[in-house]
Amino acid sequence: MKTVKVFTDSKAFEIAADKTRRRIIHLLRARVLSVSQIADELEMTPQAIYHHIRKMLEVGLVEIAKEERIEHFIETYYQATAEIFHFTYGEIADPQHRETHYKELLNVLNRVGLIQKIDESVINRYIELTKMKNEIYSCCQPEIAVKISEIDDLDFFTKQEALELSTIISLNDKQFEELLSIEKEIRMLLKEK
Repeated sequence: MKTVKVFTDSKAFEIAADKTRRRIIHLLRARVLSVSQIADELEMTPQAIYHHIRKMLEVGLVEIAKEERIEHFIETYYQATAEIFHFTYGEIADPQHRETHYKELLNVLNRVGLIQKIDESVINRYIELTKMKNEIYSCCQPEIAVKISEIDDLDFFTKQEALELSTIISLNDKQFEELLSIEKEIRMLLKEK
């Protein structure tokens, strides 16, 4: 299992946004499990778990760790592909998932007392601003992020800082100024609430 895996595909971000899939990934970071073991842990049916596993395999969030033959049956065991997933500048395609994700994100800031309770107009503006920010980031070079994530002799924090710096360096002056303007508006939007 890698320490960090970078995803540039928005589909992976959308699949990882599902609460049940996040719970599965959490389990599979800690240990190698079969579908039936995951189902027992989450008190769900194996069919439901397999449905989620299949989607996560498709985008590379999980992988087959091993297969064991038990009489005439082959039991497949899975693990997360990385300890930490870094989704770089993808946009959640499904508006409902996007809104749910951003509400959850802003709720975290509310729970720790950084912002007050927010209304729909704030969430909608935050979504618009984030979309604008992602459009700027999409001009960056995602292959650099992938290369950084594949360097094995770096710790997570160094990789994270390198990813952030590579993004900033990849922007031209106009993009950088637009990004700063958007970040300032986001800050003011949330500080006022």
